Amino acid sequence: MTGRPVLVGLPYDASSSFLRGAADGPGRIRAALHSGAGNPWSELMARVMGADGLEDAGDLDLPPSPEARALIEAAIGRFARDDRRFIALGGDHSVTYPVLRGLHGVFPRVTVIQIDAHPDLYDEFDGDRFSHACPFARIMEEGLAVRLVQVGIRAMSGEQTAQVRRFGVEQIDMRAWADGARPSVGGDVYLSIDLDGLDPAFAPGVSHPEPGGLTVRDVLGIIHNLNGRLVGADVVELNPARDISDLTAGAAAKFVKELAGHYLADPL
Repeated sequence: MTGRPVLVGLPYDASSSFLRGAADGPGRIRAALHSGAGNPWSELMARVMGADGLEDAGDLDLPPSPEARALIEAAIGRFARDDRRFIALGGDHSVTYPVLRGLHGVFPRVTVIQIDAHPDLYDEFDGDRFSHACPFARIMEEGLAVRLVQVGIRAMSGEQTAQVRRFGVEQIDMRAWADGARPSVGGDVYLSIDLDGLDPAFAPGVSHPEPGGLTVRDVLGIIHNLNGRLVGADVVELNPARDISDLTAGAAAKFVKELAGHYLADPL
């Protein structure tokens, strides 16, 4: 894949349960990314900001309705066909489903690593099959991923346990993580980072905080040690109205920098 990695905002939260607010996430992540408190380099020593670094395509104009999914799919499809690696900023986690639909025509055998407190595998939630609690059920039943590895899970349910078995999902829940389990993948890889995968001590600015989660350094380790070819990524579920001193926005911006650094240091 060629060219500068590209940032794209997906300001959509109409598929959220409990609280809205994730549609405001992209702007706050950008503000943290461009804060004068940081510098333009990643930890992998790639200059991710500036003329040769991360390109910003702005936000998609998304209505709070099902039509948003088609717009996301079309935009990501264009990036994929143009051989552009991207980082998508949510938005709620429902956006990952149309993103992977957009990728599928170019990358039909993607392994997904999902960092999350919740498996998001409900067949439907509150009557909505496209809820942010359901995207990975849609992804797996449509064959948009050949393998799904979930990391950080600590809020399972009986229905989702059955879905894990149905789809052959691999899970490294927080108990397994604490015992030393780590993801091992290859081939084409898509990384989806739900910020509630982090412990609320590091990411209070989410709508569904779940204690007992990952640290920022844990997630950075996953990014830095990622094998295979990273073909796309998202960072989702920042709710700025719930954040404290932009701690969560800052963590999200750090992940964006390191993802961009991964792309630039490994121009596959």
